[in-house]
Amino acid sequence: MRRTLLAVAMSVLMLAGCAEAKVEPLARFGLAGKSAVEVIDRLDRLALAERPADLKASVRPDALLVTADGEERSLAIPDDKFYLSLAPYVEHTHECFHHSLTTCKGELAAAALEVRIVDQAGAVLVEGARTTFANGFVGFWLPRGITGTVRVTYAGKTAESAFSTGPDAPTCLTTLQLA
Repeated sequence: MRRTLLAVAMSVLMLAGCAEAKVEPLARFGLAGKSAVEVIDRLDRLALAERPADLKASVRPDALLVTADGEERSLAIPDDKFYLSLAPYVEHTHECFHHSLTTCKGELAAAALEVRIVDQAGAVLVEGARTTFANGFVGFWLPRGITGTVRVTYAGKTAESAFSTGPDAPTCLTTLQLA
């Protein structure tokens, strides 16, 4: 009887531990309790060697979808924000619609850029020097529900594209070929 009770108690404790791990699979990545904005800002800025291979994080217009330990989580992005990640390139790019914080890689890692982002009314949202992250991207928190133009200059070459921050808009812009 005593062994049975001990076995039951151990089983309950083990199951509780497993349940707790399932409740917050992001804890082992140091992301437990973080907002979508905090997770996006942290993951996009990691060195390539530090990006967890067993964590997937996809930026959508209204949420960050995070998959870890076989479980998908959705972290809401604030209603007034939209994360647009740019990967300007000279020769090589990839198709992308929803920016992946752990797998997307652009051509120009740690590159010094000049960026100008203007909304449809002509208001300048971003203007100045930026450096791409180790993954070749640079991200911007923009107002949700706008359209505009982004212009990037690098090494005397420029690329320009229209963008949108609507509910069906891409969060990953990889069509900025510098010429």
